[in-house]
Amino acid sequence: MNAWPAKLLLSAVVIALLAGAAAAQSEKQKKLYRWVDKNGQVHYGDSVPAEYAEQDREVLNRQGVPVGREEGTITPEEAAAKAVADKAARDEQKRKLRDRVLLQTYQSVQELEILRDNRLDLVDAQLTIQEQSLSNLRAQRAQIERMAARYAPANGTADAQPLPDEVAVDLERSANDIQTQEANLVRRRQERENIRKNFEADIQRYQELRAIKPR
Repeated sequence: MNAWPAKLLLSAVVIALLAGAAAAQSEKQKKLYRWVDKNGQVHYGDSVPAEYAEQDREVLNRQGVPVGREEGTITPEEAAAKAVADKAARDEQKRKLRDRVLLQTYQSVQELEILRDNRLDLVDAQLTIQEQSLSNLRAQRAQIERMAARYAPANGTADAQPLPDEVAVDLERSANDIQTQEANLVRRRQERENIRKNFEADIQRYQELRAIKPR
């Protein structure tokens, strides 16, 4: 027997087996979908038509048994509504956590008031230091400006000397220092107001949870 026909026959068998296995694997990987349209009608198919892309669907195996679930695409309106619902759920979760912390941490309204006053006193002390620092910076600025007034261009006389570089540098630095300290004071005062408002809200909520009448 010629060896070449035998080899060709063997190759054909191998190719046929590989093709059959690939087809079986491909068939095995195919998905079958089941979904319900807006009218309540059930549909089946190997793929979901574009008009039903928004519908959630079940994934079935070839025997029709559910093996998973896929979510359909959602419209911009649905996405916006979902975002609103998700935020509401998060806010509700935060509210419940806040209520639990209030009830577990404090035994009375007085405890909340004492803590509030202590924190406000601390911020007030920091504000006093920062206000004094700003006052000092402004006094230093006034002194530098008096010095600069001796020179041109503040001094308009014909024999006035040009402003020395070191005085110009001091003017710029003092202006920056004052601006920075003023911004720090604004932030500190806002911090104080936030503390006051937060404690006011906590005290009101604590009274609601404990059914305490406001004083």
